[in-house]
Amino acid sequence: MASHRKSRPAGTRVAGIRTPALATAALTSVALLSQTANASPSTDDKPSLEEVEKKVDDLYRQAETATEKYNAAKEKTAKQRKQADALLDDVAKRTQKLNDAREELGSFAAAQYRTGASAPDTATFLLADSPQDYFDQTQLMSRMTGRQKEAVDDYITQQSATMKKRKEATESLQTLNESQTDLKTAKSTVQKKLADARELLSQLTAEEKARLAEIERKRQEEAARKAAELAEQQAAEEQRREEAAAEAAQQQESTSSDSGSTSTGSTESESTADSTYATKAEKALAFSRAQIGKPYVWGATGPDSYDCSGLTQAAWKAAGVDIPRVTYDQVNAGTTVSLANAQPGDLIFFYDDVTHVGIYIGNGMMIHAPKPGTYVREESIYYDGEGSIHSVVRPA
Repeated sequence: MASHRKSRPAGTRVAGIRTPALATAALTSVALLSQTANASPSTDDKPSLEEVEKKVDDLYRQAETATEKYNAAKEKTAKQRKQADALLDDVAKRTQKLNDAREELGSFAAAQYRTGASAPDTATFLLADSPQDYFDQTQLMSRMTGRQKEAVDDYITQQSATMKKRKEATESLQTLNESQTDLKTAKSTVQKKLADARELLSQLTAEEKARLAEIERKRQEEAARKAAELAEQQAAEEQRREEAAAEAAQQQESTSSDSGSTSTGSTESESTADSTYATKAEKALAFSRAQIGKPYVWGATGPDSYDCSGLTQAAWKAAGVDIPRVTYDQVNAGTTVSLANAQPGDLIFFYDDVTHVGIYIGNGMMIHAPKPGTYVREESIYYDGEGSIHSVVRPA
C-alpha cells in the first residue's frame, strides 16, 4: 500500500509525537540530487522509483484532500437544495394567496364600477405602483366596509410576505449554484489526481513493481513494530491506572470506615461513564469489522463501499451516535485524548490538513478505508509513519 506522507515543520508535536519530517526530506533531496548527478544522459528523463513512489503518494494524498472537499460540498449542496425547494414551495403557496386576495379586491372594484363611480377606489388601489403609498395618501379606508378593509389588509400582508420569500428563494438558488460549482470542481480534481497516479504506476516495469512491493512490505513491518510498542505502553498505562484506582478505593474505604461514611459516588460515576462508552464503542467496532473487504470508493458512505470518513460515520451511527460526514468536522465532534490513552472506538486522524481517519481497535491497530484501489482493512495506525498522526478523538 502506498503511503500518504506529508511534510511537517521541524519540531512540530502532534498527539505527543515529534515529527522529523524536514530532516528526512533534506536527506531524501540530497539522495535524489546525487542520483540525478550520477545518472547517464539516457536515463535523465526517467524518474527514479523513489521519485515515482513519492509522486504517487502525493497524488493519493491530494485526491484524499479533494475527496473530503467533495464530501463537504455534496453535503452542503443537499441541504441547500432542500432549503431552496422549501422556499419555492412556500412562494408558490403565498402567490396563490396573493392572487386570491387580488381577486377579492377585484370583486369590490367591479361592484364600485357598477354603482357608476368613474374611478373606483379599489381599482385605483390595485393599479397603484405602491398600494401602501396610495393607501397612506387617501382616505380610502374611511369609505370602505369592514370586509373591504380586511381584504385590503390581507392583500398588503400577502404581497409583502410573498416579495420577501421570493427574494430569499432567489438568494438560496444562487448559493446552491455556487455549491454545485464547488462540487464539480472537487470531483474533477479527485478524478484528475487518481488518473495521474494510475498513469505513473502503469509506466513501471515488472521489476520496479516488485521493488515497490518490497519497500511497502518493509514499511508495513515497521508500522507493525511501532504498533506493538504502543500496545505495550498502553498496557503499562492501563495497569498503572488500575493500581491507582484500587489504591484510591482502598483509601476511601478506610476513610469511610473511620468516619462511618460509605460514599463512593465519584468512582462509581466514572466507572459507569467508561462502561457506557465501551458498550457503544463495541457496536461501532462490530460494524467496522463487518465492512472489512469492501472497496474504498471516494465519496461513498456504504453499504457496499466507503471512503475513510464515510466508514467512521456509518460505524458510529450503528452505535446510535451521529457524527458529521467529513473529517474536518469529525475531528471536533468529541473529546480529544492522548495517543497513550486511546481506547477502542476512538477516531484516529491523520495529517496536518486532517484528511484521513480510522477507528481504533486497540494494540496500535485500526480499521480504515485507506485509498482508491484498496479495501477496508485492519492496519497499524503507523501505516504512514509515526509523524502522520494528527490527533485522537473520543466521539461519545
